[in-house]
Amino acid sequence: MSRRLAPTRAPLALAVTAALVAPLAVTAPATATATATAGTASTAGRYTVTALRITVPAGGRNCTVDADLYRPAGVDAEHPAPAVLTTNGFGGSKSDGGTAAAGRAFAERGYVSLVYSGLGFGKSGCLISLDDPDIDGRAASGLVDFLGGERPADDGATVDYVTADGAGDPRVGMIGGSYGGAIQLATAAVDHRVDALVPMVTWHDLSYSLDPNNAADRRVPGAAKWQWMNGFFLIGEGQPLLQPGLDPSRVNSLKCLHFVTQACETIRTLNSGRYPADRTKALQEYARGVSPVSYLHRVKAPTLLVQGQADSLFNLGEAEATYKTLTAHGATAKMIWQSAGHSGGESDPASGELNMEAGNLETSYVGRRVLAWFDRYLRRDKSAGTGPSFAYYRDWVDDPRHTYATADAVPAPHRRLYLSGDGKLVDNRGKVARGSREYRNRLVPTNHSESSLAGMLGLRDPAPYDRKGTYLDWTTEPFADAVDVVGTPRARLKVTSPRTERVQHSGDAADKLVLFAKLYDVAPDGATTLVHRLVSPVRVPDVTKPFTVSLPGIVHRYGKGHRLRLVVAASDSAYGGNRGVKPVTVTSAPGDTGTLDLPVVRH
Repeated sequence: MSRRLAPTRAPLALAVTAALVAPLAVTAPATATATATAGTASTAGRYTVTALRITVPAGGRNCTVDADLYRPAGVDAEHPAPAVLTTNGFGGSKSDGGTAAAGRAFAERGYVSLVYSGLGFGKSGCLISLDDPDIDGRAASGLVDFLGGERPADDGATVDYVTADGAGDPRVGMIGGSYGGAIQLATAAVDHRVDALVPMVTWHDLSYSLDPNNAADRRVPGAAKWQWMNGFFLIGEGQPLLQPGLDPSRVNSLKCLHFVTQACETIRTLNSGRYPADRTKALQEYARGVSPVSYLHRVKAPTLLVQGQADSLFNLGEAEATYKTLTAHGATAKMIWQSAGHSGGESDPASGELNMEAGNLETSYVGRRVLAWFDRYLRRDKSAGTGPSFAYYRDWVDDPRHTYATADAVPAPHRRLYLSGDGKLVDNRGKVARGSREYRNRLVPTNHSESSLAGMLGLRDPAPYDRKGTYLDWTTEPFADAVDVVGTPRARLKVTSPRTERVQHSGDAADKLVLFAKLYDVAPDGATTLVHRLVSPVRVPDVTKPFTVSLPGIVHRYGKGHRLRLVVAASDSAYGGNRGVKPVTVTSAPGDTGTLDLPVVRH
């Protein structure tokens, strides 16, 4: 399980850093343990570790990267080996548990490993630029130059023992999680020498990740994830507390200390709670511009995507969007939905999940898939099977050998339920009762899904709740047999909100209606579970028209005798919400009612 941190008197930036970095050390082999000392350190003959400083061009500047080079025993110019490049999650460095563990793990398996601190983190120079391909991607490309013998380290050290596909073209793969996942796609977009990628628990579009709108029209801004967003911002701006004596290249200005200016402006816009058209357009263009959504068409490297089911930061839909984009333009891609993500989930070896620090690459499903991926595309072993197109973790299966199921593709929604006026979810339109019900928001949040950082800070997070009068719900009859939902449910809704209708065309999208859709599991004894504490924020494009909502992608079994409950809530404590009080009415009739479509997998 993720290491939980008890509350301390340490500066908040330190505590939040631990909160964000700790889960990545388990969910993805991208976050580290022991730092190599200066020079070369011996590790019992298995490999050596050399600490290096490598200055590379990035976005019109020269940035000095702090790295550790792991060289397996017996690897030399006459006996070269492929390389694996990895870096940290946001707020971390090359020394984090999972990041250094990845360096060790692949060196022990015969790969040359280069582990580095991302720009703006650890002891690496330059500003935090959110994995911008023209900055962070170019910097990583400079490290590929180093692995190919084309660029020396700052002390003059060079490498001539990485397998080459041509002059200056080393055979290199990348692996890492979250911030260390998106950098792989950014690098592969600007440098086609990269041969294989394993991005884990990472994003597709930051404009959605930080400000999600799950209505079909995503040009309308969403509801800002103020807890996640400001946790990351605090880490970035609090770097002097974390790394005293910063390189001058790490400092921007008093207005924006350690991020590139556009990143700070994006956060300020989201925190303002206002979405005037000009500022919103600039926000979306910047956030999308540094995200895979804008450059995936340039990524050619075979990509194994691994995403976490317990993840309110980067949900399953982000990986699915990346997967579909890559395969649509002919790139080789496969996808795994593991349990663990930024919000927790199983990650201990006993569960069958990958834990890089525990060294269970060969004995975990994801670990074996990663090894096979690198065998196929780095060692060029054509006999290495890379597995099915899609696999997903089932937490209701006790035997770790069988926790993963596979499919040719993510199931599409196909089982339709109807929203009845009496609060029931029924399987036939003819069972819909006529009726209208109303809820209204209050000026403070009255509905709760999660405290995004609570678990990692060792703080108690209240169970999810919805206050009476601030939500509507619809519930099925008890299921006669278990129902397995795998994929992204979709709801079609129509609401009435006269107060919203009068102001929604004001020119400020903040005047549009915000609501939160979510799915609960109701046990026979009445106990309710919000699946992985996930919610689907929606800023309704136009309350005079029906709209479609993509609910959170899930993998969940509704057991025999359990019921499924759809809730539409007025607020959520982890997100920004409505400006002003906006009463909402939902009316149902047999010929005109909302629907819920579920991607159900047959047993």
